[in-house]
Amino acid sequence: MHIPAEAKGLNMTQANSGFLKRIRTRLAPSLFAPPILAFLPALTLATFWFGGEAALLWVALGVPLIFAALGAFAQNGRNATPRDNVTGLMLREGFELELELVAKDCENSGLRSSLYFIEIDDYKDLTIREGQAASDHVMQTCGERIASTLRNGDTVARIGDSKFAVCLTPVLQLDLESCVQMAGRMQAAVEGPISLDGSTIYTSCSIGFCLNSRAPSSQPSDWSQATNAALSEAQQSGPSGIRVYSSDMHVRTSTRTNLRDEAAEALETGQIVPWFQPQISTDTGKVTGFEALARWMHPVRGMVPPAKFLPVLRDAGLMERLSQVMLYHSLTALNAWDSAGFKIPSVGVNFATQELRNPNLAENIKWELERFNLPAERLSVEILETVMTDQPDDVVTRNIAALSDLGCQIELDDFGTGHASISGVRRFNIARIKIDRSFVMRSDQDPEQQKMIAAILTMAERLDLETLAEGVETAGEHALLSQLGCGHVQGFGIGRPMPFDQTLDWITAHEAKLQDAPEIGRQGS
Repeated sequence: MHIPAEAKGLNMTQANSGFLKRIRTRLAPSLFAPPILAFLPALTLATFWFGGEAALLWVALGVPLIFAALGAFAQNGRNATPRDNVTGLMLREGFELELELVAKDCENSGLRSSLYFIEIDDYKDLTIREGQAASDHVMQTCGERIASTLRNGDTVARIGDSKFAVCLTPVLQLDLESCVQMAGRMQAAVEGPISLDGSTIYTSCSIGFCLNSRAPSSQPSDWSQATNAALSEAQQSGPSGIRVYSSDMHVRTSTRTNLRDEAAEALETGQIVPWFQPQISTDTGKVTGFEALARWMHPVRGMVPPAKFLPVLRDAGLMERLSQVMLYHSLTALNAWDSAGFKIPSVGVNFATQELRNPNLAENIKWELERFNLPAERLSVEILETVMTDQPDDVVTRNIAALSDLGCQIELDDFGTGHASISGVRRFNIARIKIDRSFVMRSDQDPEQQKMIAAILTMAERLDLETLAEGVETAGEHALLSQLGCGHVQGFGIGRPMPFDQTLDWITAHEAKLQDAPEIGRQGS
């Protein structure tokens, strides 16, 4: 077959261009590194020694031309890629360009790489609680720690307010186990203690990753979407989740429909129901209640995280309907536990500000309690600390007072994050405060955390308030809280949220364990 001379010339040009690009990619980082550049003075002296002034002139002219051909000046422009002002890391735009290069390199050479997305858990709550400056410090520290776990040539960037991205430099051998270990190292680095204004705080992060060999295609966009799907799965599993992309995630995330309409329908068809997380006494170990937490089991998407569907319901004005559904199922659960012979003192239902503004709220709850023939003290009404600090209107104040007068237990959720005043605690007749998980995390290892918890418990004791610690995940945290005098605990270390039908078996198994369990003594006892 005859090939025109112009086409031959074009193909030759493209081949030369590709050859030069590969040389720049492979050799330039080494040739322009500081150890190599250190030999330039020696090269200059040697040239003059052996070749005289003429040779020195040729080196003086030739070296810059070689540097230009290999992209030294382009390297300098590349280093000028816009950086994040807080962390100093590359931003999303620069990272996407790097990802394209890595994807092409892997496709052409058969090398392997892996893409990671790391998101700091509860970042918005951290910003509200500590302020933007503190959040910036946390992100800067996390960025430095992630970078410290990587190899030379790996790329790290900040691609969102609370989100980092890491792309490993292509290598010949890279298996799933190595990638999981890398994710574990990054997570361990991020979750170490962070000093902040004389105190110590802890953060957790969720990580999703995808090997290029597992991505739906060789396109960088598909690789990125797959990694994002893995991150979503990790976040659904709770704090500190790690997930690798698999093809079934792609099936679940490929369908995009109107989430608002689906959520509204889910409320009416029973897809959104409470899951119950147990609360136990630190004195006796017995179950003292359950908290009802909204969960959506979608027939196609699977478990939809509350962080996704609750804002949708809020925007659609469906939070009151959600409250009705949660209350109905919670009171039904209380009757079912009674019928099964289990003595569960109370169930906690969360009420946000939007529901508390309903002037008929107290009457509606009273009617429901009478309908189920249950005393009011078996319903714990949980309100966020921000309800007290946002200067609530008279309707909110009257509703909380009416529910307290009715006999419901008023609980202050996420205590310590909203700067509630002592006078507010007394005005709203709070019966129990729930210590936020940010104070509980690593409390058995960190003396500063212990001081904060001790201060909260001392205040609660003086005000004659019950206490419950959220987010208890380890036996050490459980033991410490018991010794410090916290009355109740709740968290993954005690029991994860579960559908109602699983609570019966869980209670039976827990009570069986209590028969031989040693009692944990408190300080001073």
